[in-house]
This record gives sequence, C-alpha cells and structure tokens, in this order.
Amino acid sequence: MGFFDRITKYFSSSNTEDENAHWVYVRCNRCGEQLHSRINLYNDLSVEYGGENDQTYHCRKTIVGRTGCFQRIEVKLNYDKNRKLSERQISGGEFITAEEYLVDNGGD
Repeated sequence: MGFFDRITKYFSSSNTEDENAHWVYVRCNRCGEQLHSRINLYNDLSVEYGGENDQTYHCRKTIVGRTGCFQRIEVKLNYDKNRKLSERQISGGEFITAEEYLVDNGGD
C-alpha cells in the first residue's frame, strides 16, 4: 500500500452506520467493476421548493471506476423532506446492494 493510499484510507470513511450519509453501491455496465460513493445528506443535497412548507431534495453524482475503464456512471437521487431516499435512477451501471459490494470486495 502506497503512501497516498494510506492517507486516502485514513481520511475516507467506509462506516455505513453514519446517520448523515447515504451510501450508493453500483456496478459498471461496461467492465463489471463494483463501486461505492458516499452522499452527505446535509452537504451534497440540493433543495427543491414545491410550495409552502413543501420541500424535497435531489442529488446528482457521477462515479468513475479505478480500473481503467473510465465509464461514467451517473446516479440521480431524490429525497423527501426528511432526507429519506424516495427515487433513484442510474445510467451506465446498475444498483447493487451493500452486501453484494462487501462480499465481492472483501469488506472494503
């Protein structure tokens, strides 16, 4: 493990119990690489005002793999007023479960 890998691992959190985060797990359609990305529910979401006291949130994230495929996987997420996931869309990949990701990636 290189110096920069150790620094990245130290500063990146893979704690799936973080209540301020929503983790997204995807598989690339082109190469099959499994990836994950953390959505901070208080910093990464954009608010949409629908009416008086009616607001929802959305997030758009582009995920690119590490193995040289460089396929862009675009994820669009919609959240309700309580920041709970209400709808999700993906292009360039497919959603997988956290369990699928952890089994195939050795708990990374």
